[in-house]
Amino acid sequence: MALELSAAQRDYLTSQRLGRLATVDAHGQPQNNPVGFFLNDALGVIDIGGQAMGQTKKFRNVRSHPLVSLVVDDLASLEPWRVRGVEIRGHADAITDWQAPYPYYSHEAIRIHATKIISWGLGDE
Repeated sequence: MALELSAAQRDYLTSQRLGRLATVDAHGQPQNNPVGFFLNDALGVIDIGGQAMGQTKKFRNVRSHPLVSLVVDDLASLEPWRVRGVEIRGHADAITDWQAPYPYYSHEAIRIHATKIISWGLGDE
């Protein structure tokens, strides 16, 4: 499934810089890490990269267990309490020929193909 975001989801994701990526290691244990992410509209996916992505545990995890979940959320206000966010569930590929958006990023990335998108607090639920 190509990434199909509502206008509110897209606006929210493009306003944020940091999410949390949950992966599963070779022993079936979950791992959750803060990550930077990029909407890749040309391919309908989300790309996650970094300075040494190919050397990370999350990259190795995706190679053995491709199911992932990316959560991007924040507190819109404290009073009244208002949480908002987007969760993207799907399967991921560990790619090694990524065209990095920054010169200091490696050519490895995690590419998420969405199978389910959930959002809250954005006004479009």
